Amino acid sequence: MSGTSRRGFLRAAVLTTGAAALSVPLSGPLSGPLAAGQARPARAAAPAVASPWDEVPSILARIVAPVFPDRTFPVTDYGAVGDNSTDCTNAFRAAIAACNAAGGGRVLVPQGTFRTGKIHLLSNVELHVASGGTIRFRTDPASYLPAVFTRWEGIECYNYSPFVYANGQTDIALTGAGTIDGNAPAGEWSSWGNGGADRDRLWGWGANDHPVEQRRFGAGSRLRPNLIGLYNCTNVLVEGLDLRNPAMWTLHPVYCTNVTVRNVTFYSTNSQGDGCNPDSSTDVLISGCRFNTNDDCIPVKSGRDRDGRRVNRPSQNIVVRDCRFSGRWGGITVGSEMSGGVRKVFAEDCACNAADFPGRYPVKYALYVKTSFNRGGFVEDVHLRRFTGRNLERDALYVTMNYETSGNLPPTVRDITVDGMTITGARSAYNIDGRSARHIQNVTITNSTFTGMTDAGNTANFVDGLRLVNVFHNGRDISNTQPGTGTRYEAENATISQGAVESNHAGHSGTGFVNGDNVAGSYIEWTVTGSAGGLAGAATLRVRYANGTTANRQATIAVNGATVVRDFPGTGAWTTWTTLTLPVTLNAGNNTVRITANTANGNPNLDYIEVAQ
Repeated sequence: MSGTSRRGFLRAAVLTTGAAALSVPLSGPLSGPLAAGQARPARAAAPAVASPWDEVPSILARIVAPVFPDRTFPVTDYGAVGDNSTDCTNAFRAAIAACNAAGGGRVLVPQGTFRTGKIHLLSNVELHVASGGTIRFRTDPASYLPAVFTRWEGIECYNYSPFVYANGQTDIALTGAGTIDGNAPAGEWSSWGNGGADRDRLWGWGANDHPVEQRRFGAGSRLRPNLIGLYNCTNVLVEGLDLRNPAMWTLHPVYCTNVTVRNVTFYSTNSQGDGCNPDSSTDVLISGCRFNTNDDCIPVKSGRDRDGRRVNRPSQNIVVRDCRFSGRWGGITVGSEMSGGVRKVFAEDCACNAADFPGRYPVKYALYVKTSFNRGGFVEDVHLRRFTGRNLERDALYVTMNYETSGNLPPTVRDITVDGMTITGARSAYNIDGRSARHIQNVTITNSTFTGMTDAGNTANFVDGLRLVNVFHNGRDISNTQPGTGTRYEAENATISQGAVESNHAGHSGTGFVNGDNVAGSYIEWTVTGSAGGLAGAATLRVRYANGTTANRQATIAVNGATVVRDFPGTGAWTTWTTLTLPVTLNAGNNTVRITANTANGNPNLDYIEVAQ
């Protein structure tokens, strides 16, 4: 038999339902099971609209990794010894200064373990840790003095230097196949906890507009520094490294522009052990990274409460791709420090608690938006697509205005879309938690399957415009909006290679579905007609399928020869049918659509395709 996941299609997918129909309010029940005897309200048709994802190419065009002169400055030439004992602090400082003075290049950390205190990067310097090389930081807090300008949990102050720090630099990089080890569990950092009285003092200073220059911490204080803190920097690259054991957050770009973080592994054990925290930063790409964290994996931030609103710098244009999340809280997180605003966060093709990357803790939420009435600010235009996940501890999507219950400055939370999400094992599909004084606006979930949910229903409190299109919860269609109409082409009327028309699984359309043979190369092909009058142009292709197994089934989808390759996860049962959406371009007149199995597992059971223009 065959099967698929609706999300496999969507690498370049355009949301054709919901995303731009977000301002259309719904009436009647928005979520949860129907009462006995209660008829489901009529579903409104969702018009086809432009996708928010259309903006991503222009964002990515602005994110360009820095390039460095072909000059190398080995730290060993400046007195560093990789014996895990010698203090190399002065050697790192001298090598970085020499590289900067020469006009830039690469500071090389070769094989060996180099112990050091704080490292401060300068413009035009790439700090490269070679395979087999480790930078391991000292455990004594004095090695991170004097205090430098930082933002600690969203409030500006002067505090211990991050272990790697830069402020106001251009063209900087941390690269290599080696390791940067904060070594924090070996020191006293963990015993400092959440900062205690020092944190309370900082909160008070932020609330009272105490001058930042006078917000001084350092010797004797207990505000833990981050592993890597980059401030007011432009053109930043962090690539390939294993970042381990921070005292607090791992990678913290603050007030930065044009940041690339790719193929990095994050591992943290301390509390507050976040992965990568873009904070009041613009044009950030995080791709191919693995997060095994003791807190949120990628939390997007922009300042806390009054101090965040004073600075008033949003985080915006954040793109996340092809990442794996194992962390104690959220995969993609916004907040809780978001008082300067967060907009235009795009995340695609990520996996939570993957079987081959389980991590120390399971992710609780694939998307976690946490705001409260003492934050103010806004969260808008947050878009996820093609997420997979298993064994989430709580809800696949949790959007709340009740992270803290005090305050009288409500945030604005609106325009959130999720497309092509497949989650197996969680408490519920969604928990959208607004307040009577300020509703959450415009949440759209499309083409998504949630199986193994332990709660029978989902929660939507004080939400205006919750749209569910092709959404399945434990095999039940909970959609409240129908997708835009298109021309339907039944599978049983298509050309079939190595397969048969069957009708033994309920829920199919027409007279049956196509069960492809379990061989690579089996396919089904349709001939479809372009728009009215035979005109060529953009169209939306929807494919309805079922996959009752737990094994992914990979196939190639070809439209007039243009192909994409996708994995199709299981739908939970052969009677559970779901829909995938793919943007395509049609030629004038006839067009061919072929779905070909790439492995011996064969194709999913295919019911029909629809083409809408």
